Amino acid sequence: MRNILINYIKYSIYLFVLIGFNISHAGSYEDFFKAIKTDDAGTIQSLLARGFDPNTLDPQVQHGLILAIREPSPKVIKALLAAPNLDLNALNAKGESPLMLAVFNGDLDLASQMIKKGADVNKTGWTPLHYAATKGHVPLIRLLIENHAYIDAESPNGSTPLMMASMYGSAEAVRLLLDEGADPLLRNQQGLTATQFAQRVNRQDVADMIARSVRSKRPAGQW
Repeated sequence: MRNILINYIKYSIYLFVLIGFNISHAGSYEDFFKAIKTDDAGTIQSLLARGFDPNTLDPQVQHGLILAIREPSPKVIKALLAAPNLDLNALNAKGESPLMLAVFNGDLDLASQMIKKGADVNKTGWTPLHYAATKGHVPLIRLLIENHAYIDAESPNGSTPLMMASMYGSAEAVRLLLDEGADPLLRNQQGLTATQFAQRVNRQDVADMIARSVRSKRPAGQW
């Protein structure tokens, strides 16, 4: 009887602690995502100091850093980046990493910080360089190439950063990619080259630039 009573007391204490922990964690969970939305770095720092996981996902399975970049919440981003166990390569439902979103937004400083902390420059599928090329962000293209981004990376449909720059980016982005060695003769799964990407949106100046690059790389006498 005495052992049964002792075990009952232990179980009751365990249950009380577990319930208390869950209630506390639930409150912290809500506070975490509210702080991201309101750019409340103080709350984020307090939660992290108490052991809250910076990689906690919201009900839509979105990573906190990705949410902070999208808001944007710059103070929270800084607080999260200070967390030693932050997963910089978490992906959202579209396969986008925090670095890809920073690059798409043209945030050179944030992209630099994340690369220094280990963000993956060459993830599988769409890459940060595709995003930089699409937006024509020349300084970010330079940053990524300097950090060994694969210049002819293929998206799931075989499109390269040069193709994206040719259709959507700036002429300066196209020129930089060509100067850095991007292959203008590659074709995606639809059989399209970067030149054809440019021609599809009537960017004849870009198509001509690519054609000049192709001619300049051919051996003398070949046309």
